[in-house]
Amino acid sequence: MATTQVTTDTHLHADAHGHEHEHHEGNFWTHYIFSQDHKIIAKQFLFTGMFWALIGGVLSLIFRLQLGFPEMNLDWLKPILGGWITPEGKIDPEFYLALVTMHGTIMVFFVLTAGLSGTFSNFLIPLQCGARDMASGFMNMLSYWFFFLSSVVMFSSLFISTGPAGGGWTIYPPLSALPQAIQGSGLGMTLWLVSMALFIVSTLLGGINYITTVINMRTRGMSFTRLPLTVWAFFFTAIIGLLSFPVLFAAALLLIFDRSFGTSFYLSDIYIGGEALPHTGGSAILFQHLFWFLGHPEVYIVLLPALGITSEIIATNARKPIFGYKAMIGSMLFIAILSFIVWAHHMFVTGMNPFLGTIFMLLTLIIAVPSAVKIFNYVTTLWKGNIRFTPAMLFSIGLVSFFLTGGITGLFLGNAAIDIQLHDTYFVVAHFHLVMGTASFFGMVAGVYHWFPKMFGRMMDDKLGYIHFWITFIGANLVFFPMHYIGIAGFPRRYYAFTNFETFGGFSDLNALVSAAAILTVGAQFIFLFNFFYSMFRGRLAPANPWRATTLEWTTPRFPKHGNWPGEIPAVYRWPYDYSKPGAKEDYIPQTVPFSETPESNLPHENELIKLEGNGHTAIVVEGKH
Repeated sequence: MATTQVTTDTHLHADAHGHEHEHHEGNFWTHYIFSQDHKIIAKQFLFTGMFWALIGGVLSLIFRLQLGFPEMNLDWLKPILGGWITPEGKIDPEFYLALVTMHGTIMVFFVLTAGLSGTFSNFLIPLQCGARDMASGFMNMLSYWFFFLSSVVMFSSLFISTGPAGGGWTIYPPLSALPQAIQGSGLGMTLWLVSMALFIVSTLLGGINYITTVINMRTRGMSFTRLPLTVWAFFFTAIIGLLSFPVLFAAALLLIFDRSFGTSFYLSDIYIGGEALPHTGGSAILFQHLFWFLGHPEVYIVLLPALGITSEIIATNARKPIFGYKAMIGSMLFIAILSFIVWAHHMFVTGMNPFLGTIFMLLTLIIAVPSAVKIFNYVTTLWKGNIRFTPAMLFSIGLVSFFLTGGITGLFLGNAAIDIQLHDTYFVVAHFHLVMGTASFFGMVAGVYHWFPKMFGRMMDDKLGYIHFWITFIGANLVFFPMHYIGIAGFPRRYYAFTNFETFGGFSDLNALVSAAAILTVGAQFIFLFNFFYSMFRGRLAPANPWRATTLEWTTPRFPKHGNWPGEIPAVYRWPYDYSKPGAKEDYIPQTVPFSETPESNLPHENELIKLEGNGHTAIVVEGKH
């Protein structure tokens, strides 16, 4: 009989410090606060991200009240906002801009970058690669505490007398470069820049750790082609962040020089109150190039982890192998490369050379191809699957929906001729909130529902999860779909009020609908918060592998200690998507099951076997199966 030898990656696992973690003991401070355990650090990122999501959501409600109900008297907010409410009961126009700035900053960086990637990269990379911990526990701890310091600085800017930064989340100069321009360009902008510098340090420390862990810390047999798509997504995300965030750091540093040391990197021929400022030779367009060289990869820094999480959840709950595993990896690689060479599609209206604009337009449209590959593979994985509609699965399918609809609107904005008309309208707001904000948020929430049993050893309540999904899904569509229409009509972004524009009077009801839907959607997140914290302490105890998944994290104890596995780390023999394998009695086969030692329950019954002999070889096949 011809035999096939199963070869495994003999990549050495850095396990020198492994067994000492099994008995790792410490006090409260070393275990929960200054922990070097990747699982605790992941929870720290998660809790901090949830706090910022709540703050960012509340800020959006405040300015949506102003936009949707311009005649409403907001004096009832005075105990919270104080002098930022005018005597007429309206939000101060400068504070309105600060609200928009802080909402965007918080959601993009603190929630969808640190909260999403920081949580799940930390939690899943060692568990799914088969590692005791990250390559450097100390550096991992520092990455969280730099993020925490960044959060403290940003949060403190909300309480200073001149208000937080007010230049939009893109902080374009010259507005952000001149402290005397508006109140939001003063101390609040300085704190914004300091906070972002700390945040970038945190991101770089984390990214170095993630990349090193994936390359060097995989367990025996865990070749790159056996990594779950979640780990591939986190790996590419870390590389993108490592290459792009230093550019934003440089941009912020030069902006600090212009603000505080009299340089003119971004300033030239500026007049304030009729008086000429001594700035010459600078270019505000330079800042846009530097910002968007990070800003567009940032879209995929928040989106790729969500797509990786969705890949895992859809395969697990469709009970099917993920369709096109290598195509999914290739599409992520292609997206990562293209994300660095499309940044100027944000700058079609800056007066760039039309030929250069055409190049960026073509590259932008090409990036739709790998995105379409992912959509096709998700749909094909779902096709004829034995689907279990868990809350995590619903949020994952919701992500696919938003990724598709938001991506289609991106084709319009990627066309330079059309973008010139739609630039800085609500059409842009709708597009990036669907494809980046809502889709990534759905991926984050799906990940929480799916890996909550591994994080806390308990199950979240499914019924509350279903209610949370449907209100959030319907509410998000009601918020962002109407924005496309008012954007095509010409509604500009960041305007304080539209009541003075007769042209826009006919859209007041639609604006009110958007605001009401936003209130509903943010309110639904309190259902999730109740479910989350109640289940942490009172939820049903989780089985060891509640979703009957194949990946390594479900082989650890219900409450894994620092070190993850109490004994030897399991070896890996299979790829991570052996679901519904023909001939197997169970509908999943864990990665740790050798081909030659498949449990009896996973072997076909003897009356299903047919023996074929010929040409000196013997083959065993399953009757009626390929």
